[in-house]
Amino acid sequence: MKQAHSDSGEGQAAPAFAERRFAWRGMKLDGTQCRGKIVAPHLAAARAALRERGILAGSLEVRGPAAPPRATAREITAFTRHLAGLLGAGVPLAQALQLIAHTPTRGGVARIAATLAHQLANGHGFAAGLGAFAQHFDPFYRQLAAVGEASGTLAHVLARLAQERERMAAQRARMRAALVYPAAVLLLAVAIAAALLVWVVPAFQLAFESFGAPLPPLTRAVVALSDAMVHRGPACLAVTGALHLMATRVLRRSSAARLTLGRFALAVPFVGRISRLVAAARWCRALGTLLGAGTPLADALASLAHATGHVIFDAASADIAARLDRGERLAAAMRAAACFPPALIQPVAIAEESGSLDTMLLDVAALAEREVEEAAGLMASLAEPAVVIVLGLLVGVLVVALYLPVIELGNVV
Repeated sequence: MKQAHSDSGEGQAAPAFAERRFAWRGMKLDGTQCRGKIVAPHLAAARAALRERGILAGSLEVRGPAAPPRATAREITAFTRHLAGLLGAGVPLAQALQLIAHTPTRGGVARIAATLAHQLANGHGFAAGLGAFAQHFDPFYRQLAAVGEASGTLAHVLARLAQERERMAAQRARMRAALVYPAAVLLLAVAIAAALLVWVVPAFQLAFESFGAPLPPLTRAVVALSDAMVHRGPACLAVTGALHLMATRVLRRSSAARLTLGRFALAVPFVGRISRLVAAARWCRALGTLLGAGTPLADALASLAHATGHVIFDAASADIAARLDRGERLAAAMRAAACFPPALIQPVAIAEESGSLDTMLLDVAALAEREVEEAAGLMASLAEPAVVIVLGLLVGVLVVALYLPVIELGNVV
């Protein structure tokens, strides 16, 4: 099993990122003098790139290593889809990467493709070359690419990867769309209430003092809250910002703190259930995809270290792998991890007996994703009226509190 992992190319050391920045002076075909900067793996590649742009380089000076290329998740998905299409059309891998490198695109995709082509020319495998861009290609991506490269089905594997990335992006977009409106209305309510407390209530407070009569309890509470926001608001904001920075630093440095926060997030009613289903669906789909591509179970689990984006499930992958090494079955190890929904574990146990684990994992992931979409839709449909009610209550209470003394004074007169 370990041998299969090494042969796949994933076990090789990733080649170091070796692009350089060059400052050049040269001449265009029409004789115009020009200068600029270019990023290339080496001097010959820089000259060749300038020739393709119709520039004859007179001098090239190395200005140090280039910063790693930047690319968004959408650009990496487009790169994967483009490369899969070229390979499916019969274009050799090195030539396909060169074609992408010379395609005018935004971001760093062209540089990534050029570097991968250069590494292929130096004898490195495609999957091993992806290791130089670990921030863009996670272990799951690299493991699938290694399997496709070793089996000669790289075009099919890349097409499946692109499809999975597009499906996940669409799911995230639907979740965001369902929550944007309630969140925007809630922020508007908070902003309106804060504006009333900071600017409007103090003006009414001066008028109230001229009445010379005791204020109603609701009005006194609102005036006290306004005083607290005006006089202690900046200090509270500063303390909140400092606590946020401290918490961020602790979470970045302490795995125990991240695990504690992850457990707390899963325990939150309703939201925790959705988070659990989302992470479990990603975990099952990633594992099913790897197994379907021919990856051994132990190697597939090793590639799921950051597949879900949830620290509890990422830690569970390592625990499940250790339990499998001790001879436990996958379903029993998932149950012992205590983070997977029970409804997803029983089908996995049945699939282990029937030998259809990869298919069942994908079916289970699809089932969990449907539950997530239904729950997110329900939450959005309930959140919209709830937020409107909260907005009405906030503004209504403030207006009543401000005008109640005026009404009582009118009754006395």
